[in-house]
Amino acid sequence: MITLRQIIRNQGVTNKVIADALGIESTNIGRYDDLSKRRLSELIIISKALDMSLGDLVQQAMADEIELGDVTIINKPKYIEKIDEEGIINLYDIEAAANLKSLLVNKDQNILGKISIPNIPKCDGAVYVKGDSMYPLLKSGDIIAYKEVPVEIQHIFYGEMYLVSIDVEGEEYLTVKYINQSEKGGDWIKLVSYNQHHQPKDFPLASVKALALVKLSIRMNTMK
Repeated sequence: MITLRQIIRNQGVTNKVIADALGIESTNIGRYDDLSKRRLSELIIISKALDMSLGDLVQQAMADEIELGDVTIINKPKYIEKIDEEGIINLYDIEAAANLKSLLVNKDQNILGKISIPNIPKCDGAVYVKGDSMYPLLKSGDIIAYKEVPVEIQHIFYGEMYLVSIDVEGEEYLTVKYINQSEKGGDWIKLVSYNQHHQPKDFPLASVKALALVKLSIRMNTMK
């Protein structure tokens, strides 16, 4: 594992610069060496203090540590998919974007960094997961890579996992859920969580503002 202090040296800055940004004493910087155990908010602070993108920070920390087991293919279609040999995916800051739709349209904005995973299905981007609705399949802090799909019933594969943006009484609600058929008819969809403590809920398809099929997940906290 490449430690934070090693990255600090590689960037040519001092421990004090990072400690000050985190609001800790320089003597305690060693407690932050294992970046896999830090919260996303802390990683953002560290990356800014190092003048690095968040994606570059994570990739440096995980250098020589990522194994195939860290990547889980979520979508397994029956047809043969086109494989991206280089597998370079933009990691986006979904919180900085106005909404999922704008993120999908403006693909050159709100980029935290790049992730490289060779020989994976073609993806349009990746974002961090929040919440526990898909736990333990997905944990808060995991990354999901997705493929944009039109918001039309014929393009939805029931039973698959999607990144869904829904209008709920004028507020946009972003979630990761399975999409199933709704008993209310073809103009509705049922969003289902993996976590059984979250109850399924039906929404009219017209309330869906943007949709992306989840292709794979990346767990960032599996470094040995």
